Amino acid sequence: MKLFEGILLFSLIVCALSVAFTKDLLTSIIIFMSYSLIMCIIWMILQSPDLAITEAAVGAGVTSILFFLTLKKIKAVRKEEDSEQDQG
Repeated sequence: MKLFEGILLFSLIVCALSVAFTKDLLTSIIIFMSYSLIMCIIWMILQSPDLAITEAAVGAGVTSILFFLTLKKIKAVRKEEDSEQDQG
């Protein structure tokens, strides 16, 4: 069990650093979702199911949807796709 907890904590650190250094906004959101899901599992291991459910609902659910909608609203995803087509 300690090995599993260590892997989760290492994955949490990797996700946090990846979000900080990723330039693609869509990729950052997906990594942020995985960060929230890992936190949800950690809360379950710590025997706090109320926080786990909240983390899953708010962290991976609502916040990610709001981020996706914001990207669509500011057309950041489309702009990145257009710039890739212009270069290629």
